[in-house]
Amino acid sequence: MPMKKYNVLFLCTHNSARSVLGEALASTHPSGLFIGYSAGSTPGTQVNPFAKELALEIGYDESKLRSKSWDEFGLPNAPKMDFIITVCDNAAGEVCPVWPGNPATAHWGFPDPSQVTGSDVEKRLAFIEVMNGLKKRIDLLASMPLDKLDSMALKDIHHKAS
Repeated sequence: MPMKKYNVLFLCTHNSARSVLGEALASTHPSGLFIGYSAGSTPGTQVNPFAKELALEIGYDESKLRSKSWDEFGLPNAPKMDFIITVCDNAAGEVCPVWPGNPATAHWGFPDPSQVTGSDVEKRLAFIEVMNGLKKRIDLLASMPLDKLDSMALKDIHHKAS
């Protein structure tokens, strides 16, 4: 019997960095348990080059790398989400659409790496730090009984990984 895959939507305001990294990490997770998605309330015009580079390095499909509006995931033909995770404080404070199917939700806040100033090495390190934090949380998520996971347990992952 094929293993169930869980749809995880990562939300951030501009959908160009943190949420994109979440999508890529979930989709390429070694457990094979997740299909990652990402979106933003006011999506940018392109994925941040550092986020794109890191997503490609972990084997994520370049054709899927684009900034998307969260409106796409409220449409009738959109995939139904099992988990919705905001990764920036702005998106966590916004009024989100009503998600079909009552998915578990949580906020896993990370500083915006695209706001880091300095050399390209310093900027890349900021993206790697966010990516490592997301990876740690996705690893914890994969180790849990996903079919029984509620919003409270999903939020607790953020605190356990900190």
